[in-house]
Amino acid sequence: MNILAIDTATEACSAALTINGELTSQYQLAPREHSRLILKMIDGLLVDAGIAVTDLDAIAFGRGPGSFMGLRIAAGVVQGIAFAHDIPVIPISSLKAIAQRAYDETHINQVAVAIDARMDEVYWATYKINNQVWSLVGEEQVISPDKIDLPEILKQDGKNWVAAGTGWDSYADRLLPGGQSQLCAVLADCLPSAEGIIKLAIGEFKAGNTVSAAEAIPVYLRNDVAKKPKAVIL
Repeated sequence: MNILAIDTATEACSAALTINGELTSQYQLAPREHSRLILKMIDGLLVDAGIAVTDLDAIAFGRGPGSFMGLRIAAGVVQGIAFAHDIPVIPISSLKAIAQRAYDETHINQVAVAIDARMDEVYWATYKINNQVWSLVGEEQVISPDKIDLPEILKQDGKNWVAAGTGWDSYADRLLPGGQSQLCAVLADCLPSAEGIIKLAIGEFKAGNTVSAAEAIPVYLRNDVAKKPKAVIL
């Protein structure tokens, strides 16, 4: 199984490649430099692995929510590669990718994810992993920190939860007002990565959850900015 993954949804730019179970990746914090870096990262991983794009079984990407321009870059690159070489695509939630990274770092199986969405809002979701399978508790949403309806289990047993994402740096006192729950850890600098995306993509690929290049579109959550990106032909 050969899968390439990319992510440009936040300040971080990353690419990862798994070749028959061997994982390599590149990751860089580089705001506003994603379009310059991502193709170089992809080429570098493929050259180092000694394979061509045509050897890929699928391409995964962070489909959002996240930065408007960042999501368009990732979707455009993936569409270009997938269209040109008839490769299936695996869209992965940026919020779930953060949950995966938080779990890898802490081994806490319940994660409350919040990305600062600006405009006094966060991209929000809570997840739980059991036997390596993630489940979404509630729904992904863009919402004011004051209006979030916390899962009852988090309110009652916060010590078994980890908080992850930039929203916890900006709005921690509003996401959990009055310290109503004592969290196990807060990873405010936890950003999505292609390495986390590829771990999630492996299970999706085995389950047959792929889409065509035309369906590889960003998920903004803010519906008024949802427009199809232009494909980048490589």
